[in-house]
Amino acid sequence: MEFFNPHLYDAENPELWVAVGLIAFFVIVVLAGVPKLIAGVLDAKAAKIQAELDEAARLRAEAEALLAQIRAEKAEAEAQAAEMLKAAETDARRLEEESKAKLEETLARRQALAERRIAQAEAQAAAEVKAAAADLAAKAAEQILTARVAGQKSDPLLDAAIAQIGTRLN
Repeated sequence: MEFFNPHLYDAENPELWVAVGLIAFFVIVVLAGVPKLIAGVLDAKAAKIQAELDEAARLRAEAEALLAQIRAEKAEAEAQAAEMLKAAETDARRLEEESKAKLEETLARRQALAERRIAQAEAQAAAEVKAAAADLAAKAAEQILTARVAGQKSDPLLDAAIAQIGTRLN
């Protein structure tokens, strides 16, 4: 054991003076309040870190609240989009049905118009055929009667009958 060595406490021993200087240094440091200063700095640093942790926790809570709000808005937007899609599909079906009904109505009107035109054309053609047949019959009767009467003199009764044929057939 070195503490009990008498040479250690000799004034010419440099190790003694190093030990005395070290002890003096520690006494001066303690008397100057360095440990309190270091504790104060460490406490300030700990308070700053705690404040930063509190701020981070507050920011995290705000972020979670914002995330929940965004998720709720997203769900609401999806519900609105689904509603809009459903309404659009309903409108499309209604418009399709209306269009079909209008198309059928238009086709029916056009068909009726075409049938009326065809009936008019048939009636006109029948009237033209009757008129042509009456004219032809009148001319044929006139030619036949003219040929028969050519050998005879004119018969007033026959001339009146021929004249009436043309007006009666029209």
